[in-house]
Amino acid sequence: MSISNIRQLDSFTLCPKDMTHADIPHLHELSVAVGWMHRAQDWATVLELGEGIFLSDEIGRPCGSAMWFPMSDDLAMLGMVITTPRLQERGAGRWMMEQILARTGGRDLALNATRAAFRLYLALDFQPGPKVWQRMGLVSAIPEQSPRTRPMCNTDHAAIHDLDSRAYGTNRHTAIELFLRQSTGTVIEDAGRITGYSLCRRFGRGHVVGPIVAATAQDAAALAAPHIAHHHGSFLRIDTQETEGPFIQMLTDCGLAARDTVTFMSRGRKRICDPSAHVFALANQAVG
Repeated sequence: MSISNIRQLDSFTLCPKDMTHADIPHLHELSVAVGWMHRAQDWATVLELGEGIFLSDEIGRPCGSAMWFPMSDDLAMLGMVITTPRLQERGAGRWMMEQILARTGGRDLALNATRAAFRLYLALDFQPGPKVWQRMGLVSAIPEQSPRTRPMCNTDHAAIHDLDSRAYGTNRHTAIELFLRQSTGTVIEDAGRITGYSLCRRFGRGHVVGPIVAATAQDAAALAAPHIAHHHGSFLRIDTQETEGPFIQMLTDCGLAARDTVTFMSRGRKRICDPSAHVFALANQAVG
């Protein structure tokens, strides 16, 4: 899908191009300017999973970005949508989203909307769902460890893919393979069957725990606990739709307070998920 060579917004001439890894220094500069904590390495990760548009002005300053991620043949996530403050009210975000939507091939769509972009996505027919809470901070306490968990090993990966597919309602094999390579993992195994898993990897100012998929909130707490303990005294982040219960209580007790929210939004069919495999934490906001 081609994009037009220039875009005139009032007095600004914008030059759009398809993102490449060579753009990472400028993309990192853009995300820092709006207060996002992504490192250059985090941009490299999302570029492995998707594709997008990068906007710069006539003298090469970064002005905007938008990406889409083909999770499967029937579902795409949208994310990494940034416009500089001077362009937010001039239609740059909508123009980028229209370009991205044209590439998604009729897939069902989902995203996690910041407050600044919420009205734009409503105008593009996305329906709002639950809020996602960004819980983060320096780990201040070591949670109780459960004897039901064990470290993940390579032979667990097939079961992890199956569990994740049931939890998300689609097989996002490529994304999970990448996160498995980047992460340490914990699982719960009952009677020889993996019933829960969690991953922890380097991200932003420290580490992020996610995804966490489990049958119950108690299991989610047990799966997160080894990662939280390992990072005692360090910065940790967990993105979750949960607002109460033992999982949230453990995060609060360990210093991971709710700092901000985004809103899950979708367009298309409702995903059918296995109620015994619940998503307690996202991998990240871009890919869910």
